[in-house]
Amino acid sequence: MFTDSHCHLTMPELAGNLPAVCAAMTAAQVTRVLCICTAMEEFSQVCDVAGRFDGIWTSVGVHPDQEGVHEPTQDELTAAAAHPRVIAIGETGLDYYQMDQRKGGRTVADMDWQRARFRSHIRAARRAGKPLVIHTRAATEDTLRILREEGVGHGGSAWDKAPGVFHCFTENQTVAHAALEMGFYLSFSGILTFKGARELQDVARAVPLERILIETDAPYLAPVPMRGKINSPAYVPYVAAKLAELRGMAPQAIGEITSANFDALFFARNEST
Repeated sequence: MFTDSHCHLTMPELAGNLPAVCAAMTAAQVTRVLCICTAMEEFSQVCDVAGRFDGIWTSVGVHPDQEGVHEPTQDELTAAAAHPRVIAIGETGLDYYQMDQRKGGRTVADMDWQRARFRSHIRAARRAGKPLVIHTRAATEDTLRILREEGVGHGGSAWDKAPGVFHCFTENQTVAHAALEMGFYLSFSGILTFKGARELQDVARAVPLERILIETDAPYLAPVPMRGKINSPAYVPYVAAKLAELRGMAPQAIGEITSANFDALFFARNEST
């Protein structure tokens, strides 16, 4: 009934206890998850997890925050995307959050390596016909600019009509509108349940239902009432419940709609490529 469109099952907090994690998912009626790759060094591990457990799918890509890791070429990304359990490319994008502290005092101008990586992932996704999983943090203007410069959402292909998803969406209505105009889906995480997330909740009320996904980003960002605990895909129904409250619907209906949206973005696309 419920689908977690973004989680990290290979992170240490979850990787050592996957049978129990999957059992909890089943008990919570979470039937599918997308286990996200964050570095090429992790790719074999996420593929192994997706191959060993029912309902788990994966992606290929390098997180924008990862440094000192292998930088894949477009050919490498495209070839890896042909793996039968890979249904997306990413997560990819830009992350300028607390740049001075985390990046040794570097400026936005010094982050060109992130922008080059992002462009490479966009081009590989178009070639492979796989949806992009977009991560953007404190970098919205550049994220949207690069997507526009790469022509995302403005071609005549099936890929351009639905090029991917902005995961863990936390932006305002203006950014939501820009992403939707390019054909992207928006995925809401446990942040939607936080008391201070009123602006985000307003966005969630306004987004067309056919463009919404839900996620946990586990093991991070556990939703209320699990906040402070290690997050798990089994908690994605709490996100659905909050979204249902905001939209005046039943949680089960949100689960069915967002699962159908997941099918439309990831599986229908992959069946046609």
